[in-house]
Amino acid sequence: MSSMFPAVAAFVTDTMSWPAWWGGVDVGLAFVLAVLAFVVIGATRGMVDKQAEDSSYRAYRILTHGIFATLLVFFMFGDRIIWEQCLTGFAWRTWLLLYSLPAWFTALRAPQRAAGRI
Repeated sequence: MSSMFPAVAAFVTDTMSWPAWWGGVDVGLAFVLAVLAFVVIGATRGMVDKQAEDSSYRAYRILTHGIFATLLVFFMFGDRIIWEQCLTGFAWRTWLLLYSLPAWFTALRAPQRAAGRI
């Protein structure tokens, strides 16, 4: 949902006509997303195991194809996209996803491990 904001901003040619609340909601949601990711990273510190690392590696192998998909979009629609308004948003969201992926895999699997110990 957070990526919706840079995706829409990529096609806005007249930023002055855009609603003032749009930027505030974008920044607020991005802040919540970043805090949530770092809370999950902190909560799973020292718990990331080989299974989470292996799952992350498999996901990285798939997600890196997004680089080529982005290049394809750039070559096909680059003249219609306002990259200055969306590239930064996409880049940091992608970095945050890839950086926190092992922690997310660990956190999502943690309730299952706790239930198995009971």
